[in-house]
Formats: sequence, structure tokens, C-alpha cells
Amino acid sequence: MAQPRHAAAQWWRSAVIYQVYVRSFADGDGDGTGDLAGVRARLPYFAELGVDALWFTPWYVSPMKDGGYDVADYRAIDPAFGTLAEAEKLIAEAAELGIRTLVDIVPNHVSDQHPWFRAALAAGPGSPERELFHFRPGRGPHGELPPNDWPSQFAGSTEPVWTRLPDGDWYLHLFTPEQPDLNWAHPVVRQEHEDILRFWFERGVAGVRIDSAALLAKDPALPDLAGAPDPHPFVDRDELHDIYRSWRTVADDHDGVFVGEVWLPDPERFARYLRPDELQTAFNFAFLSCPWDAERLRASIDTTLAEHAPVGAPATWVLCNHDVTRTVTRYGRSDTGFDFATKAFGTPTDLALGTRRARAAALLSLALPGAVYVYQGEELGLPEADIPRARIEDPMHFRSGGTDPGRDGCRVPLPWEAGAPYAGFGSREGPWLPLPEDWASYAVDRQAQDPGSMLSLYRTAITIRPVFGGGPLTWLTAPDGVLAFARADGGVLCVVNLAETPADLPAHTQLLLASGPLDPEGRLPQDTAVWLRA
Repeated sequence: MAQPRHAAAQWWRSAVIYQVYVRSFADGDGDGTGDLAGVRARLPYFAELGVDALWFTPWYVSPMKDGGYDVADYRAIDPAFGTLAEAEKLIAEAAELGIRTLVDIVPNHVSDQHPWFRAALAAGPGSPERELFHFRPGRGPHGELPPNDWPSQFAGSTEPVWTRLPDGDWYLHLFTPEQPDLNWAHPVVRQEHEDILRFWFERGVAGVRIDSAALLAKDPALPDLAGAPDPHPFVDRDELHDIYRSWRTVADDHDGVFVGEVWLPDPERFARYLRPDELQTAFNFAFLSCPWDAERLRASIDTTLAEHAPVGAPATWVLCNHDVTRTVTRYGRSDTGFDFATKAFGTPTDLALGTRRARAAALLSLALPGAVYVYQGEELGLPEADIPRARIEDPMHFRSGGTDPGRDGCRVPLPWEAGAPYAGFGSREGPWLPLPEDWASYAVDRQAQDPGSMLSLYRTAITIRPVFGGGPLTWLTAPDGVLAFARADGGVLCVVNLAETPADLPAHTQLLLASGPLDPEGRLPQDTAVWLRA
């Protein structure tokens, strides 16, 4: 296979990338909302953690009906977070520390406050302005029924994806009514997004994360989903690949990289997005949602590596993000996998067990070949927070009829100082989401002084991770319930014990790092991982 352009700059193939949810990371002005000033003040934290890049969830002007994923203006920063000039300073200051920046683009839809949609509402049925979206007349004798039967993309939602206007037209929104879907068959939509990419690449960003990357293209007939033949009317349509080939040309002109949010069960279809002239990387949701089970984890790892191999793309490994129940909580439950459909209030959790497993999972993911994404707070071992129902903001909760607890529990602001008001977040006013009473015990300043803390584990692991090199993974013979593999031409090993009994360690010359103590006989206890020099 021919080498892609800019092969020497492929830092992203083995990077550790830290996800910043700006609203909850650090509050620089004390108003209770995280902001760019807070991030800039904490840049040394990232340098000490050792990450290669920062991925920022949307920081653009937005009514915040869906955590910023309802964008009203891509060329301006939301005033709650700061200014465009401040974003430019942040990108430059991070680069001075050797840390790259990735931004989030949400191409499936915009905010209902976006100038395009406001113009479409004002222009009326049949207007050119409405051609940028999916406006349709309704069905039924008086147009009172939605144009089709498509389901919401919010799992568990019983709400429709069509909203009717007083003029009789309906418009499509696969997410909330405040997020109208764009018509990607329209050349103006394509040109605008390529211009947005150039705008941010010219300001120094190294890459772009693409939200809901497999949903953009729609069957122009907008047929019912029930009984519809393949291809799917709005998921993973072939037209998408022409869009991303055009985007790749823009990225290559700026040495930029893409990571796609691509949820697809078919490995072959998934790999198409990673061809040399399309996206460089995509998120690995199979690994993220995999239960804490040795056989299933190994199968997930093997499948991931196999589906990336034909196109020469690097795998990505992630345990959690801003949409998913935090790892410590999830691994402490009887069902250690993740599925949006099974989220519920009051699920019992053993946090001590979950923390032990999360520590082992950190070493497992950081030892695998490819790139690793760390969601803010994972390096602190934060659990999922219980949000009082009156304080929940996530639309997923409301669109489920109140049965889904939503995603706010993994979006609670970070604790920085154990002895400060609100654990060092928003010292003048209470934070936008309430911090649990015990959050101070997870504070950065406290963990930084504890060599046995989760933060210390992550810092050490990221620092010594390069010993694994860029070579492939080779599985080693191991007892049932134990994952053991070699990297760096067999010179460095990772062993994870998920079995109920302690496991003997393979022959080695040095114990590089352990997620927890060995037993008195020097064996590896259950739910513990080690890195060894062979």
C-alpha cells in the first residue's frame, strides 16, 4: 500500500489524547462554568500527565440544548467559555508545550438558532433556504402525520424525529427538535463545512473529531425505515465516502487528522471510513462497551486489530467518554458492559471493585498498539455521579420520559483542590452541576501527593508507555481468565488477570508497573495488571 501524504507527521498513530469537556474541566472566572481561561491555567497539568493532544468537545456559540452539540456559529466561541482570541492563545500555548489540539465538528445538524435555520423558518415552504435542511409535508388527510417512521438517535427516546411548523411543513431532527438535520446533498452545505475545517486548521488545530460521522447522508426519498430494503435510509450510506474524501484533501493541505465517531457493527463497512484517502482514525466503541471479561476483551482486541489491518489504520482505545457511564462505576456493577438501552437509576455498584478493575484496564488500554483516548476525570478514578433529578440537564433524560438518568453523571466538574469550596471548581458560585459530597477525596492536589493514586498510575503509565514501541501485539500462552501479550518485538509484556485465582507471572527481568500489589507469593491477583520487561 502506498504511503499516505505527510507520513513523517503521523503522531496520531500512537498518541495519548485527552478529552476536555470544557464546561466541566476548570473554571477560570469563578462563575460555575468551565472555560478556556480555566483550561489555559491548567496546561501544566496536561504536560505533567504526558498527553500528546487535547480533544475539545464543542466550544462554539450554542444555546446548549445538547451540551454544545447544537452549534449556532462555528467561527465564534460561546461567551460562557471565552473568545476566539482566547482559543487561539490556548492552541498556541498548548503547542509550545508539545501538545496538539483537536476540535469537534457536528456535521449532521446545527442549532435551531443557526442563521441558516432561522432564515429557512422565515422563508416558508418551498423556499431555497429550506433546501439546506429536510423539510417535508406531512402524511395523512391534512398533513398531520410525520413524513416517515424514523426513530430518534437518543437511545430509549420515545419522541418523534419530525417537528411540524405552523405553516404545515415538518422538519427532520434525528436528535432534539433544537438540532435540525442538514441536507448533505446540497453543495452549499458541503462547501460551508470544508470552509469551517480550513478556518480551524488555519488557527493551528491538528485535527478534528467528527460527531455522528455515519449519519450525514440521507436517502433523498426519506422512505420509512420499516420494511425498507438496504441500504439504510440514514446510516452508513455510500455517499458519505465522497464527502470524507473531499474533507481529507482539506486536512492533507494542513497536515490535519480526523477521528470519526462511527458506530457500526459491520467491521468491513467500518473499515471503509479508514481507507487511505478518507479518515485516518475512528473511535473503537466495541472495546469501550465490552464487559470486563477476558475472553470477550481478547475477542474485541483481535477484531479491532483485524478490521484496521487491511487499510493500514491505527486502532484507537477508549474506556469512557462524555456520553458513557464512567469506568469505575461500570466495572463495579454486575453488568460491566455498556449499552444506552440498559441505563437506569439506582443500579448497584461496588466502587472498590470498579476502581481496582479500572486501574487494570488503564494499563491494558495503554499497552495496546494504536492511540488511546482518556476522558477527563478517568485519570482521577472519578465514579459516575448521582445527579438530583431537579438538576439534570441532559435531553436524553427528558426524551426518555424520565427513565434514563442521562449523561450528566459523567460530566460533573473536576475536583482540583481538596480544601477549597466546591473542590476548587467555581469558587464564587456553585458549579453548573453539583459536585458529590465526597468529591474532595478525588482532588488533583491530594492525588498528586499519593504515589498509589489513580492519577499517579496514569502519569507513570503514560510516561513509560513508549517502551512498548510501535510493533504488533503477540498473544502469549496464559491460564483461562488471564490476558498476556508481548510488544516491542517481545521485549515488553502486559499481563492482566481477570480470573478468580492469582496467576504466576511470566519470566521477566523487571516489573515496570503494576495496577495494584502482587500477593505475598509474587503472583498477580484478580483484577490486576502488570507491565514487565521480558
